[in-house]
Amino acid sequence: MHEANLQSAVSKVKWRVLPLFVVMFIVNYIDRVNISFIKEHLHTDLGLNDEAFGFGAGLFFIGYAVFEIPSNLILQRIGARRWLAIIALLWGAVAACMAFVTTAHEFYWLRFLLGAAEAGFFPGVIYYLSRWLPSADRGKAIAIFLSGSAIASVISGPLSGYLLQFHPYGLKGWQFMIFAEGAFSVVLAIFTWRWLDSLPQEARWLQEGERQALTSTLEAESAAAQRSVRPNFWHLLGDIVQIILFCVIYFAIQLTIYAATFWLPTIIRSMGKLTEMQVGCLNSLPWLISIAGMYLAAAGAARFKNQQAWVAGALLIAGLGMFLATTGGPVFAFVAICFAALGFKSASSLFWPIPQGYLDVRFAAAIIALINSLGNLGGFVAPYTFGWLKVHTGSIQGGLYGLAVSSILAAGLVFLARTKPKA
Repeated sequence: MHEANLQSAVSKVKWRVLPLFVVMFIVNYIDRVNISFIKEHLHTDLGLNDEAFGFGAGLFFIGYAVFEIPSNLILQRIGARRWLAIIALLWGAVAACMAFVTTAHEFYWLRFLLGAAEAGFFPGVIYYLSRWLPSADRGKAIAIFLSGSAIASVISGPLSGYLLQFHPYGLKGWQFMIFAEGAFSVVLAIFTWRWLDSLPQEARWLQEGERQALTSTLEAESAAAQRSVRPNFWHLLGDIVQIILFCVIYFAIQLTIYAATFWLPTIIRSMGKLTEMQVGCLNSLPWLISIAGMYLAAAGAARFKNQQAWVAGALLIAGLGMFLATTGGPVFAFVAICFAALGFKSASSLFWPIPQGYLDVRFAAAIIALINSLGNLGGFVAPYTFGWLKVHTGSIQGGLYGLAVSSILAAGLVFLARTKPKA
């Protein structure tokens, strides 16, 4: 009876919270990257050159890195339900305010504040799931949640292109797009506050037997984890070389992903006279290809066991695609980036089983958060470097060469990373 109640409770939890979290991740990601579609408008209306745009785009990740730990501390203090709703409200408000910037410095500050607001979202969801799902069910739930970024990459282009066509209340198209997407996050925050419960004991949509079975299982897992803790945390930190290696590899992966995210619309516009909707739809193509690549790579890695080789192969594909993007015109560059997309998103998903397999499960969450935070700084370096190169050399080819080299070097470094704990 206990097992039946537990499985029923787990199923209800998944159906209630995972769709919301996926939608939140989609909205979160769109608010993060939608400025890539208005770069030309920012140049016209604010006088923002390519270097300033790249710097502002990247500042998001500085705010994200600086505030990830403080956000986690607040989350522990007030609870995941409240904090998830509050930060959705904050990032939505900041994102909407981006529609009314008039200077480069306002743009910089809002990008930094947006990163600070979004910093608590990912760890907040992971923490919430840990309070609601047994460990055996958590992995698949997190994988479903992470699919939100891939979905967002596909729909952000057509959605933004569509919204750019409207000019209500005297707003320009880019202002309406930014405001509408930010305002949706605010509405979603209100829904999140009303929809989520803090703990299983408060869930009136669970039957009494389901609540008891789920609560007792989670309490037993928590007690077992506390009893198993041994003073070997410093031993883990002592192996700093491996942790740094993980950070470097993930940093290289994020360089390519965010370079494509923020500069792909610019490459597409250079292909000819295209409408905003056409740019948005073409922008979705590499991300659709990347989803297919992720699926095929995951299936191959599951069948032919050698995680390092699969990550290295994906990085080599990404590096080759970025190199080929330098050898032809804009149309050929776009096709080459579509090919690179088979690699860079696959590398991101294939990478995580390596540190997860190596790290002590009791401390994995903290170290993985560190890897994620430092690796995401690639989101600052890539757009800013591309912008600097565009201003000072008139071309982003140097950036594409850099991405090719970093991907190839990371492919080699993968084989130095351990996949299992030291004996």
